[in-house]
This record gives sequence, structure tokens and C-alpha cells, in this order.
Amino acid sequence: MEPIGQLLSTPKGRLKVVIAVAVLIGLIGIVIGVSCRPHNDDEAIPEPDRSSTAPTTGSVPPTSSSAPSSSSPATPPPPPPPPVGARWQPRPGMTWQWQLDGKVDTGVNADVFDIDAVDNDASVVSALHAKGKKVICYVDVGGVEQGRPDSGAFPKAVQGNTIEGWRDERWVDVRQLSTLEPIFAKRFQTCKDKGFDAIEADQVEAYKEKSGFPLSQADQVAFNRMLARLAHERGLSIGLKNALALIPQLVGEYDFAVNEQCAEFDECDKLSPFINAGKAVFHAEYDVPTSKFCPTSRRLKLSSIKKELDLNATRETC
Repeated sequence: MEPIGQLLSTPKGRLKVVIAVAVLIGLIGIVIGVSCRPHNDDEAIPEPDRSSTAPTTGSVPPTSSSAPSSSSPATPPPPPPPPVGARWQPRPGMTWQWQLDGKVDTGVNADVFDIDAVDNDASVVSALHAKGKKVICYVDVGGVEQGRPDSGAFPKAVQGNTIEGWRDERWVDVRQLSTLEPIFAKRFQTCKDKGFDAIEADQVEAYKEKSGFPLSQADQVAFNRMLARLAHERGLSIGLKNALALIPQLVGEYDFAVNEQCAEFDECDKLSPFINAGKAVFHAEYDVPTSKFCPTSRRLKLSSIKKELDLNATRETC
């Protein structure tokens, strides 16, 4: 390197010194500017403006789903079905009253009332709810009762033999699901509209009876599963009535059981799958005294009562 005095003695040397000093000053200025600039971790780097730039090869143009037009709003999706936990689940040990004849006595001391779908309007259900009760809607699903308002909805082709003991009622052909589904959907919807919490579906073992149709157990199970689906779609619980042989196949799809006379025929143990699943069994006897069946009912955790055959308000409890 040349001495500074020698560089300054010539015009060319002095020019070198000026250039070197200028470069040095510039570098110092850059260093000071960077070190003094405030630091902000949240400051975003501005995106380049691409609004006037044509898309390049391989780019994906925006779709209508990502930027819907304000002039045609998207249709909202349908609401999801009610969750399983939204419907009432009767538990073992709940007390019940079963009254299908006469004006409902709402003063009976019971947790649950099982009453007729047609004979009771929404005010009866509301009155029971006001007392903290749950209310089951009785619906005959296995037979056509001539006195019901919708009996004309059943085609003659699905009506079979007269049900023994009920001369105004005929078995239905449970194989005809597409014909029967809209009829029972309307019945269950009526229960829903009146405010009921659950369905008691009666006459659900036609395959064992002289129905007038060649019904199999599989036909009956398919029909009973359709009923459970129709109830659950409306947020209603549903009980399996009697049909002890079908319990292993249907206990998972039904929310409780309703049984008549299991003590009389010594078959109450067959209802245990419902109790073991945490589901109530509402049980009634007609001829056996409470002193005979209540000990077994307590052991099995059945909700048991003694009733008169016409199912008026009278009852005896365990």
C-alpha cells in the first residue's frame, strides 16, 4: 500500500483517496441505518400486486366455490339429525302408569305415563310434563283398528285375519314396508307434534300369530327395525312390546321394553338384556298378585305394576 503522503502529492493519488473515503462513509451509513431500524415480529411482508398479472402456466384459477357471487347466495346445508343423546332414555327403576281407557288421571304418583296417541291431545301431555313426568305414546302398529281415524289408509291387500279377541282389528302384512312406512311415519309424527317423549309400538310379533300371511321372523325384525328408525328420526324413544324371542336382535335398537305377564308365564329373566344395557323394562301383570311377582321384579330391577285388563287408571305397585 502506498503512503498517504505520496498519494496526496499527485492528482491521481488524491482521486483514489476521495473514492476510498466516499465508499467508507457509505458503508458506515448503511450499518447505522440497519442497526437503528425498529424491529417488529408481527410486521407482514407485503404481497406483490398480481391483480393485473395474467396467470402463468400451471396456475389454478379461482373457482366459484371459493368466491361465491353476491347475487346468488349458496343454499345452506340441511340440519343434521338429532344426536342419540337428545332423545329420552328410560332407566331401570323408573315407576310407571299405563292407562289406555278413560280420562287420564294425571295425579297418579309415577315417573312415566303410557297413554293413547289418539284419545289424548297435546294439553294432556303438557299437563304431565308440567308435573315432571315423561309420556309414552301408545300406537298399534301390527293391526288395523277400524275405529282409528287413519284406518282407511291401509289398503285391503295388507289387511289379514282378525286378531283373536279383537273383532274390529286385523293383522297387517309387515312385509309391505314401502306401503306401511308412510302410514306409521304420520302416526309417529302425530306423537311428536303432541309433545310425547316416546312410542309404545304394540303388536310387533305377528310372525307367531295366524295373521293370514306367511311371515317369517326375519320379516318381523325388518318391520320392527323400520319402526325404531321412524321413531329415532323424530327424536322419540321407542319400546319393544313383548316379543321376547326378538330381544337379542333388537335390544340395541330399542330404548326400553314393555311387557305383559312375564311373571305369569315365568319368563321375566328373558328381559334382562334390556336391564343389563341400562334400559328400563315397564312390566304389567293382570292376574298374578303383587305378593307373587314383586320379589322377582325387585331382583331383576323391573318397573312392575298390576293392572286391570281394560287398562283404566287403577293400578297396584310393588
